[in-house]
Formats: sequence, C-alpha cells, structure tokens
Amino acid sequence: MTLVAPSILSADFSRLGDEVDAVTRAGADWIHVDVMDGHFVPNITIGPLVVHAIRGRSPKFFDVHLMVEDPDPHIPRFIEAGADQVAVHPEACDDFAATLRLIRDGGAKISAAINPETALSLLDRFWVRFA
Repeated sequence: MTLVAPSILSADFSRLGDEVDAVTRAGADWIHVDVMDGHFVPNITIGPLVVHAIRGRSPKFFDVHLMVEDPDPHIPRFIEAGADQVAVHPEACDDFAATLRLIRDGGAKISAAINPETALSLLDRFWVRFA
C-alpha cells in the first residue's frame, strides 16, 4: 500500500494554511509534520501551536515525527494539538516502551523512526507488544 504524506516542512510558511488546503484537495493521504528541536538533530522547526493551527484546515491523518531529545513531555501537547500518529526515535527515549505507551494511552497511533546507523533489530521486541 502506498500513501502520499507531504511534509509541511516543504511548504511556504507564509501560506501554510493554503498549502495544507492544496495538498488536501490534491488527494494527499496524510499530512506529515517534522518536528526538530536543534538538539537531537541540528535543525529547529515547529511546535504544537502550528499543528493546532493547521488541524482545522484538513481532515487528513496527521503524522507527527518527533526528532527531539526526550520526547515524552512533548507527546501530550502534540496529541492535544491534533496528531493522529506520533513517531519517536528509540535513540531519544529513556524508556522506549514507556514512550510508546504514552502515545497509545494519549489516543494516537504509535510509530518508530530510527537513525540510519541504528540496527532495525532494535525494534524487534516491540512489534508484538504494540501491534
């Protein structure tokens, strides 16, 4: 199954609402939101206020990718802002299983993202538990 999930990071931020409207009308399946904190990755991007601001512009599935150190304090705020799914990096979590539970218990779908140098096998023990 192929999904189209344009990232708002590639949008013209001066017209963000209109850009979300345009990809929604064009048939995007999801809206992808890249969140970077300047620590886990060098770039700094957006926060929950932006997700909240565009949530009303599209009924599409909002996929929020947290590229942040210590994602746990941020997760409830992004779910409240409208995230349908939250992706976290196990490399950024003190207790990856607890972080996944926090996402699931908050009402969002869980997703894992790993850095290229991380072995995919790191995720093996979580698939059965959270599937």
